[in-house]
Amino acid sequence: MTAVSTLTPRPLSDSTDSLLRFAMRADATLTGLAGLAVAAAADPISARTGLTSLQEYGVGAFFVALGLGVFILAALPDLRRAGTGVVIANIVYTLVTVVVVAVGLLPLTAVGVAATLASGVYTTSFAYLQYLGVRRLPV
Repeated sequence: MTAVSTLTPRPLSDSTDSLLRFAMRADATLTGLAGLAVAAAADPISARTGLTSLQEYGVGAFFVALGLGVFILAALPDLRRAGTGVVIANIVYTLVTVVVVAVGLLPLTAVGVAATLASGVYTTSFAYLQYLGVRRLPV
């Protein structure tokens, strides 16, 4: 009887890092897929956003690399530092998008401005979800 009870899986409610792992993996997957889409369609996207094809390709490659990096971090056994780092990186990215649009650092069209600000909203949303996941971790 003891062998059977030790083989039963731990309930999901006992896992304190499940929200953070899920949020990091979802963020990594969506960021990587968006990067692949941007890199694959750099020419048509650049015509709408105001950036060059090379810049769009660079953004796509950056997103793919970032997604891969966050996915690797999500597999670490201790998530506190990695999760906190990803939250901070997402907040910094959001602030950078706002500054880029407000100061006009890039020659963005209206579509480019909307896409840039939408990416900031995306990272803010995941930063908040990941922050909640970090707070659930035991001290």
